[in-house]
Amino acid sequence: MKLAPIFAAFAMVASPLAFPSMAAAHTRVVASTPAEGATVAGTRTVTLTFNEALLPPTAAASIVMTAMPGMANHSPMAIRNFTTAWSNGNKTMTLTLTKALAKGSYEVRWQAAGADGHRMNGTVKFTIS
Repeated sequence: MKLAPIFAAFAMVASPLAFPSMAAAHTRVVASTPAEGATVAGTRTVTLTFNEALLPPTAAASIVMTAMPGMANHSPMAIRNFTTAWSNGNKTMTLTLTKALAKGSYEVRWQAAGADGHRMNGTVKFTIS
């Protein structure tokens, strides 16, 4: 019986347990305004705060209207009228819109990499009432 395949399988299972900080170190949103799942009256700014400083050239965000009141089967619609600014040592990305968002459901879709260079992505969903 060859032991190499058994040791290889054990190493694959044990590695994440031996180095948990590596898995936890990836870029993620730790706070947002509006908050995930929130319903707000209206806004011209969306902020995403990350767990680590980002590399701005690797970061991007889009705002997508996913539903509109009174419109069944509303197709996702990209909102393009915003600028992006960085603060908090490149941990906070602020999207400033030229006009307040209309009533509806939205997703902010982001992608970014931190110091480890791994590109991560995610979404923040909220509703404008």
